[in-house]
Amino acid sequence: MHSPSPRSPADLPIRRLSREDLVACADLCEDRGWPRDEHRWGLLLAAGTGYGIDAPDGKGLAATCMLTLYGPQLAAVGMLLVAGRHGRQGLARRLMRQVMEDVGDTPLALYATEQGQPLYEKIGFFPVGRAERVGGHFRADGTGGSPASPHASPVTTRPAEAADLQAMVRLDLPVFGIDRTHLLARLPAFADRLQVAEEDGELVGYAALWPSGHSHVIGPLVARDTDTAQALVTALAATTDRPLRADADARHGELLSWLADRGLEPLARTTVMTYGIPDLPGDATRRFAPLSVATG
Repeated sequence: MHSPSPRSPADLPIRRLSREDLVACADLCEDRGWPRDEHRWGLLLAAGTGYGIDAPDGKGLAATCMLTLYGPQLAAVGMLLVAGRHGRQGLARRLMRQVMEDVGDTPLALYATEQGQPLYEKIGFFPVGRAERVGGHFRADGTGGSPASPHASPVTTRPAEAADLQAMVRLDLPVFGIDRTHLLARLPAFADRLQVAEEDGELVGYAALWPSGHSHVIGPLVARDTDTAQALVTALAATTDRPLRADADARHGELLSWLADRGLEPLARTTVMTYGIPDLPGDATRRFAPLSVATG
């Protein structure tokens, strides 16, 4: 008798992922040349819904996609990954179609790589912005090219306390445009450092520092203005010897110039895309960087 031929991944069912899949998800990241990011996967699987297609040979996952739901107003898509050996078999499109079917009329947002953007355009997404990934060892003094505004009042920052969470949520709501308490409440445990900026006892910004591979990522970065964002970055950078990384909104050119002056060079670019809404909700002038491109 002939043994049955292996099934094609295109014939395999899409299933929900759980924390038991964390290592397999990290393996898939490694397969694609990304950091394993098990720490981030833990957050995504806890706060969102994971979709996966098992490899037909039983060795790990052939493809994944994460969905972070913010209620009926918005859901973010991320971590759409296909193992190299299973590429060009329509798996990414299958996963996206399943996600879109599941969310119904809920608008979607995502950060697209150059390689992924054509697929998203074909299924109805369109570009609304751009994010610049920068990284490197932060130099606090810079090279003198892009100082903070000499007329700005000093910004006070300090480590966040448990009592700050409600104020962070209030500050975040008009900036992100939708309540994301379920995600922000996980920040204290997820981040190595959580910093807030305040003036006259009122929070005017916050930022988190979390580990990714051999680097630390700054995100989210929410601030009333560029000077406040710079103060938060400077405070967080002082707590680590690792290289820093951030996905800064490209509209914040002053911050990007300041970061470049302090050693954070361009690494990659992603396109912010939406489906079902003309733009992201909230206030982009105060939204400097997302928690992660995978969470919107």
